[in-house]
Amino acid sequence: MQVSIHHAKSQLSKLVAAAEAGEDVIIACNGKPAVKLVPVQPGGFMLGMMSGLVENTPDFLEPMSQDELAAWEG
Repeated sequence: MQVSIHHAKSQLSKLVAAAEAGEDVIIACNGKPAVKLVPVQPGGFMLGMMSGLVENTPDFLEPMSQDELAAWEG
């Protein structure tokens, strides 16, 4: 299905549902296809997936020592 930007603004939730159901949803600008709504594929990214595999990582939120700060500031 192809819809105008104006129609997409007023019917976005219905268009998202249609895209999630597998329908091709194209939003057109001045009659020319501009973007396609596609569902996001689940999975792929997992927080902590390297947990236990990487050792000795620096704590980037820990304040610098006075020596490190002096070296950084030059």
